[in-house]
Amino acid sequence: MSNPTVTSVDIGPKIVARQVQVNAPASQIFALVADPHRHHELDGSGTVRDSAVKGPDRLTTGAKFSVGMKQFGFPYKITSKATEIVPDKVVEWQHPMGHKWRWELDETTPGVTTVTESFNYGTAKVPAALTLMGYDKKNGDGITETLKRLAARFA
Repeated sequence: MSNPTVTSVDIGPKIVARQVQVNAPASQIFALVADPHRHHELDGSGTVRDSAVKGPDRLTTGAKFSVGMKQFGFPYKITSKATEIVPDKVVEWQHPMGHKWRWELDETTPGVTTVTESFNYGTAKVPAALTLMGYDKKNGDGITETLKRLAARFA
């Protein structure tokens, strides 16, 4: 699967979601996504830095983690909180501004998992600002690239 097909998924208003099929068991994908120290390995947005990560090696609901980021040439740090973790099924965290990032894993057949990543800006403190700044589209593009990287990793 050298050029994986990433599709848009409509899962509600103010949620940008993409989906891809990955040739790996959900447990392997979960191990990667639930470890904030490894998020840079998948990041398709180009904003996650590989250094300056603080937090557990495996997220649990309620855990906090900090990740070094860089956007528009400026480095900064974000501390997020894991809001839902279901082993081998769901990894979700909330940004300090309220929006959420969510990964859903559905192992449809042994060793093949449908992965849905979403950006929910309906929970943000100021969702209209994210839309005005174009983060709905920008994050949709980043999710697409992230899921391509994920699928290629297990191709």
